[in-house]
Amino acid sequence: MTETKHVPTTSEAPESLGVPGGPGGPGTVGTPDSPGTPDSGSGSGPAETPATDDRDPAQLLTAMVDRVLALAATWTAWDGRPVPAGDRLYTPHKAIRRVADHMVDHLAEMEARLVGEETQPDHWHASATTTAADLAPFTGADLDEARSRLTRLARIWVNRLDALTPDELDRSAGTGWTFRQLAFHLAESVYYADAVGDLTTVGAPAPTLARPAKP
Repeated sequence: MTETKHVPTTSEAPESLGVPGGPGGPGTVGTPDSPGTPDSGSGSGPAETPATDDRDPAQLLTAMVDRVLALAATWTAWDGRPVPAGDRLYTPHKAIRRVADHMVDHLAEMEARLVGEETQPDHWHASATTTAADLAPFTGADLDEARSRLTRLARIWVNRLDALTPDELDRSAGTGWTFRQLAFHLAESVYYADAVGDLTTVGAPAPTLARPAKP
């Protein structure tokens, strides 16, 4: 994912495991996420402009993080099997990675546009590759780290969005989606956590998710 440039591409393929012994081997650069996931619309593929409404975008983002962390609280029961969702695989660590990276990505985009800088080019591996770190057990300590990381990122987003006027949200500096649209798009990051699901029952895998038209 990049800070939104919206360059269409026809490249789209199933995930390969970027881990030793897996297809593609270590360091495999995955293909961009398919349209219809939160990764799309960020320079790695075509995406529809996010729909917005009268909800507070800052509150949408805090609600998204609350939902992710509520699900993550059940992931210490994960049995180590990646969960398929469309043509991707998800694990607890991968879900947290993607939510955090997505928040960092578009925050960097917004800050660059506000000061008139060019946004960064796309070098994200996104969800197309599952790394060795993604396959590690998800412990109570990992949950604590995720809580600290995501709540702080949410606070940064809330402070930044609350400092913008309605006009700045809807007539935003630079090229790309408006900042309100970015926030609504970012709220779709709950998709990654929903892909892993609620693992309250020890060893119970989450249901396989079909690739939705718009998560």
